[in-house]
Amino acid sequence: MNSNTGVLLWRLMRNIMRSPDTIITVAVTPIMLLLLFVYVFGGAIKTGSDNYVNYLLPGIMLIAIASGVAYTSLRLFTDVRSGLMARFLTMPIKRSSVLWAHVLTSVVSNAFTVVVVILAALFMGFRSGANILDWLMVAGILGLFTLALTWLAVIPGLTAGSMEGATAFSYPLIFLPFISSAFVPTETMPGIVRVFAENQPVTSIVNAIRALLFEGSVGNDIWTALAWCAGIMVVAYFFANKEFKRQLG
Repeated sequence: MNSNTGVLLWRLMRNIMRSPDTIITVAVTPIMLLLLFVYVFGGAIKTGSDNYVNYLLPGIMLIAIASGVAYTSLRLFTDVRSGLMARFLTMPIKRSSVLWAHVLTSVVSNAFTVVVVILAALFMGFRSGANILDWLMVAGILGLFTLALTWLAVIPGLTAGSMEGATAFSYPLIFLPFISSAFVPTETMPGIVRVFAENQPVTSIVNAIRALLFEGSVGNDIWTALAWCAGIMVVAYFFANKEFKRQLG
């Protein structure tokens, strides 16, 4: 990370620290979903697990990240529409630093949100026998997932015509875990829904995290998860930078 990126990153982080309710607001929805599914629906859902919080947590963390990246799009949209982005680009700084500052801010702020969600899950009975290496691998998967969705968020942040448009892209991302193995086993789903659920990125990511945290070993799911995250990130990075150069370059 170059010095220009560091300065711009600190600027964005100071804005968040002045208004920490952003992180709290993003964490509220996942925590409410935890409470709802564990204490209201949990008794009726059969997952083969004795502790439904453990089963549920990986998917809830992904929902928290999907909610959080919407704020990246909003912050970027605000910088573009206010003319601040154009002003930055007249300065003797590396142009890519402007986008990378927003992306890294998303990674840091979403990490805080995920920690808040995990703490809430601990109060609700979440327990894991994972070792430090397993947790580091989980952190790596979540970090890569955050990068992938954040670069995706950059595109509407640059192209949207309104604040609502800048954040609306996140709604399908938040909904996607509901049609995956995040809440129930995919084996319980009807034919065409099961095919979609088993072949979309969230299922492999959830299965990989769940295996690392509770099973102690992970199979091909981790490679599928990493491939999905890396593929989405590369494609989103390409189109985000292409749009950045077209508009402001």
